[in-house]
Amino acid sequence: MTSLPARIDIAIIGGGVVGLSLARILARAGEDVLLLDEGRHAGTTANAGSLHVQMQSRFIRLYPEQVPALERALPLYVAAARLWAELEAELGADFELKRSGGLMIAENRAQYDFLARKCDRERALGLDVEMVGRADLLRLAPYLDPDAVYGAELCADEGKLNPLLANAALTRAARDAGARIVGETRVEHLAQDGRGFRVETSRGPVRAARVVLAAGAGTGALAAQLGVPIPTAAEPLHMNVTEPIAPVVRHLVQHAERMITLKQLASGHVVVGGGWPARLAGEGTPLVERASILGNLALAARLAPGIAQARVIRTWAGVNTTCDGASIIGAAGPSGLFVAVPGDAGYTLGPLVARLAAQAIRGERPDFDLAPYDPGRFARREVAIPA
Repeated sequence: MTSLPARIDIAIIGGGVVGLSLARILARAGEDVLLLDEGRHAGTTANAGSLHVQMQSRFIRLYPEQVPALERALPLYVAAARLWAELEAELGADFELKRSGGLMIAENRAQYDFLARKCDRERALGLDVEMVGRADLLRLAPYLDPDAVYGAELCADEGKLNPLLANAALTRAARDAGARIVGETRVEHLAQDGRGFRVETSRGPVRAARVVLAAGAGTGALAAQLGVPIPTAAEPLHMNVTEPIAPVVRHLVQHAERMITLKQLASGHVVVGGGWPARLAGEGTPLVERASILGNLALAARLAPGIAQARVIRTWAGVNTTCDGASIIGAAGPSGLFVAVPGDAGYTLGPLVARLAAQAIRGERPDFDLAPYDPGRFARREVAIPA
């Protein structure tokens, strides 16, 4: 097991897709990097591998006040999906990445019209999207049930990958670049220590000149120890995977109003997810719910009857990170503290958020304006609340 150094230049807390990508970038730039990962309750290792770009219709209906922020973030999702393809080529790895398009299904005219309005706005903002009527949809995706679909919005940049392969490749690349990765290590306390930080872990202390919080839902609790408000929360979600079957589902399939993501890996396994709830138990351990297993699979089989006879070989729960819907990227609070937490569809955004965070850490000009993602926004909101 890799030993803990007494001192390090940059300590990254959180070994998910963001932490791994960030460790690789910084180590390649010559930085002395230590990545600390607890290895439990992670969103990255439980992810279903969807590459999301278009806005989620259901989310827009539930949280219309967040639509302006979602629209501002759309260019990030386009860039993030393309970055995944670039990363696969750069690493010489096979993530089983396919950007074969994403279909957001409407079951009736009202849902279709809502998607059409969303599509018009997304197209105006630069997304490659179009509406597909029922007849064209069934020619494009004959695996869908004709009685369950009215039409769909098609987003060309959406797709899927195998997160197990991607995570392994990112881990190898970070280590090859010189980053020290220490797993099964819980960060128990953070404190300022002179011009740097003292990181108390389950395996002893480390002094770091700079610290990056990339711990997903756990970021808020760590930031609070340094007096920085970052209101992240854990949202337990449910997923399933079937036995391998013949190729059926060619797209990332979603629904205009119901919770579903449906895709098929190169191995033939069909992954069914989409936000059905799980529950937290014990020390925040995510556990599956029987109702979510049945409801998630029933909806998938109704939309794509060709998978109905496939046996489910695994069902699991993971932790999604929620906050205000937007990413959290950049310097925060004490000098030398940085935050790197993706917004909605965090796995999709992971490598891009890492790149932007690395630019902020190194004082480089970022690829995107980071003002909307400033960690300081939460402190400003607290000040703005009347006593």
